[in-house]
Amino acid sequence: MRNRPFEVQPISGAIGAELHGIDLGSELTDATIAALRQALLDHLVIFFRDQDLPPARFLALAKRFGSPIEYPFVKGIDGFPEIIAVAKLPHETVNFGGVWHSDTTYLQQPPMATLLVAREVPPVGGDTLFANQYMALETLSPRMQELLAGLHGVSSSAKADASRTREDRIRSDGTVEARKLLVAEHPAVRTHPETGRKALYVNVAHTVGFAGMTEDESKPLLGFLFRHQIQPEFTCRFKWHPGSLAIWDNRCAQHYAMNDYHGQKRVMQRITLAGDTPR
Repeated sequence: MRNRPFEVQPISGAIGAELHGIDLGSELTDATIAALRQALLDHLVIFFRDQDLPPARFLALAKRFGSPIEYPFVKGIDGFPEIIAVAKLPHETVNFGGVWHSDTTYLQQPPMATLLVAREVPPVGGDTLFANQYMALETLSPRMQELLAGLHGVSSSAKADASRTREDRIRSDGTVEARKLLVAEHPAVRTHPETGRKALYVNVAHTVGFAGMTEDESKPLLGFLFRHQIQPEFTCRFKWHPGSLAIWDNRCAQHYAMNDYHGQKRVMQRITLAGDTPR
């Protein structure tokens, strides 16, 4: 986009860009928000450094991009139910989000996007990886794409790997419905409502099978897709500093929080934005 008020620097050939020269805590014009949204659509995840975003300002920024929603399993921070703490404390060994996924696909309308800001990070480790799911689909054979186009994935909030990563936060900040089972069916290939592009839409954290198929029948195909969709060529990796912010598009990108900082503390704050019904 011409004359956008910031610099865009891609960080890999597949996904992700750092945006420089913009203060997200200031009053942003509608034109600037439109340019930021276009950068998100172009790069699937956008990153910012050295942002001063206390909770009220962080929430106000999120509202410029969409409608913040509450996470079903963990309470928000004091005074801000839409903002949850994504933390790992020095004595903990499992990290929140430490499995490849698109956020909360077990909801009937999974979030459109997620905003994550770093508050406290370890000196080394704790990076986040992101994977391009347009590319994951487009690199499959035409016959495999045709097969997947007729399938719906079943997502469950109780899948073991994902539920394990939120146990520490449920113990400290769980909601009254923290143990509720949530299940949803979504197309294995979804069409992005803004770009019109098709993306692979299954993930190892939440997808337990395909509708109309047994678990044993689903397992071989899902296993292949889970390996395929996170190939290094589809990914980028982001190193956090306090004040770093990431915004990613859950409709076409997955992410994975590295768990390589045992004995250290990492504290982030997260907002998810309401999405549509995948089609």
